[in-house]
Amino acid sequence: MEVTRLPKAYRVRTEIERIIDDLAEGDPVPSERELAGRFEVARETVRQALRDLLVEGRIRRQGRGTVVSRPKMVQPLSLRSYTEAAMSLGRRPGRLLVGWEDAPADGDTADALGLATGAPVMHLERILLADGEKVGLESTFLTLERFGDLRATYDPTTSLYEAMRAAGVVFASARERIETVLASPREAALLECSTALPMILLHRRTVDSEGHPIERVRSLYRGDRIAFEAHLRE
Repeated sequence: MEVTRLPKAYRVRTEIERIIDDLAEGDPVPSERELAGRFEVARETVRQALRDLLVEGRIRRQGRGTVVSRPKMVQPLSLRSYTEAAMSLGRRPGRLLVGWEDAPADGDTADALGLATGAPVMHLERILLADGEKVGLESTFLTLERFGDLRATYDPTTSLYEAMRAAGVVFASARERIETVLASPREAALLECSTALPMILLHRRTVDSEGHPIERVRSLYRGDRIAFEAHLRE
C-alpha cells in the first residue's frame, strides 16, 4: 500500500506546535533560521508554517520576532453588545473613536433603516479593543430622527447598546450575515495588521419590539484574534 507523504510545511508546523505547547503566552518562538536548522528544511518551509500559525492566532509578531499568542477570544453569536460579550469572557473591552459624523444613506443602509436613499444618517466608526489589543473595526449607522440626541449624552468609547437601553430602546431581534474577507489598506492600517490576514465580516440589522429598525452595523474582526460560535438546537 502506498503511503501518502505529508507536505514538509505541515510536518514542520506540527513540530512547531509541539514547541509552542511547552511555552507560555508571550514566550519567544525560535527564529526561522533556528527552526530551519533544527528540522533540516528550507527557511521558506518554516516561514509558511509560521504564517499558518499566525493566521490561526497561535503566535503573533512582536517587534522583529514572534511570540506565543493568547488564545483567540471565542465570542458567542447573540443579541448583545461587543462590550457585554467581551466581559462575559473575562476580557477587558474598549473602543477607540475613528469618526462620528452625519452622512447620506447609501442604498443598503437606507433599506436596512427604512429610509430613502440619501437621507441623513449618523455614522459611528470605532476600533474594538480586547485587553488593549486592536481586534475589530465597527461601523454603526443610526437614524438621526431617532438617535440624534445621543451626540449630547453618549461617550463613544463605551457601550452603545447600554446607552440605548437606558434611553428605553428594546432590542428584540437581529439578522446577521457572516463572511470572510481581506481588509482594505485603510482597515489594515487601523487594525495594525497585514492586508493578507483573513478577516471575519459581520453585517447586522437590528429591530425593536415593534419591528422598527434600530441600526445597521458592519463589524470587521481580525481572524487571528476572534472566533465565533453559536448554540444550535432543533
